[in-house]
Amino acid sequence: MTMIMLSTVLCIILILEFGHAQVNLSGMSRATQSSVYDFRGHAMNAVDGNLDTNYLRSSCTATQRERNPWWRADLHRTREIHSVRVTNRKDCCSGRLNGAEIRIGDSLHNNGNSNPKCATIRSIAAGRSETFRCVGMQGRYVNIVIPGRSDYLSLCEVEIYGTQENWLDC
Repeated sequence: MTMIMLSTVLCIILILEFGHAQVNLSGMSRATQSSVYDFRGHAMNAVDGNLDTNYLRSSCTATQRERNPWWRADLHRTREIHSVRVTNRKDCCSGRLNGAEIRIGDSLHNNGNSNPKCATIRSIAAGRSETFRCVGMQGRYVNIVIPGRSDYLSLCEVEIYGTQENWLDC
C-alpha cells in the first residue's frame, strides 16, 4: 500500500472515530522559548518530529536555568486542541519536568503562561512520552512552563493533536 493510500485510510479512520480528523499540528508551528542553554537546545527541536531523547544529539530543547522557564508553540491561528504529548529526556535530568504546566490559549500576556491550564506534568519517566488530554480547549499558543521555581526546561518532543478542519488536507 502506498504512503498516500495509507495516509488517506488513516484520515478516514480518524474521521469515522472522532467525527473529524485529528492531526499532529506541531510540524506547522513556530516554537520559541524563554532562553537557549547552548547551540543544541533550540525551541524548534521539540517540534521537528525527531523522538531522540539525547540532548547531546541536538534533538531536545533546553533553556538556561531561570525562574519560570517556558517553551511555546505558535499554531498561527486558534485551533481546537485535543491532547499534548510530551517526550522527556533520557540522558539526564528527567525530574526537571515535574510540576511543569501545559497552557493553551490566544493570549501572549505573560508570554502565554497565563493562558488556561490543560494539565500539570506530575512525572514523565526518563526517555518516555506521556499524553495529556485537553479536550474542549482552544488556542493559538501551547505553552509548557515550570512555574514558581528556578530550573532548566528541556523537552525532546511536543506533539500537539487537534482538529484538522479540512479533512481533504489529511
